[in-house]
Amino acid sequence: MKYFILISFLGGLLFLTACGSPIEENMSREVGEFTATTQSGETMNLPEDLKGDYWIADFIFTSCETVCPPMTGNMSRLQQRLKQENLNVKLVSFSVDPEHDTPEQLKEFADAYQPDYDQWSFLTGYTFHEVKELSIKSFQSPVSKMEGSNQVAHGTSFYLVTPEGDVIKQYSGMKAAEIDQIIADLKKLM
Repeated sequence: MKYFILISFLGGLLFLTACGSPIEENMSREVGEFTATTQSGETMNLPEDLKGDYWIADFIFTSCETVCPPMTGNMSRLQQRLKQENLNVKLVSFSVDPEHDTPEQLKEFADAYQPDYDQWSFLTGYTFHEVKELSIKSFQSPVSKMEGSNQVAHGTSFYLVTPEGDVIKQYSGMKAAEIDQIIADLKKLM
């Protein structure tokens, strides 16, 4: 009887291992429902409007004096690589300063990075509290206004989201070398 239980346990463990993700996941969160406005003034409902697509998300703001320009540069490089590899993946950049970042302001900021807006959306049109809640609850990333400054403290990660709206992996948005890992992971998943 003991051997039967042990063999059943090991068989079940092997089955679970075989059914696991083809990539090494480091997150397991669900993207909460969220309504935003794109740089073009169109409404986007997440995760519903991206259901069926893998997507990469990050958090930025246009008056950022530190991490946002290099992060957005890396997202631009990622977009170029996705096109080269023929991977149909959406990109989403959430503004963490929605009071300042109008759709027009986001578009002006984004234009410098030559995005393909059919693939990459820059989002605003919600309150600071709403994006803070989304960032914390769905992406496990704190956001806070810096006292006495127009700057916002936020995470510097890129997040891989499944077609079902689950956040499964976090990457450094500051390291261009992470782009290779994102591409490799997407190739295993798609």
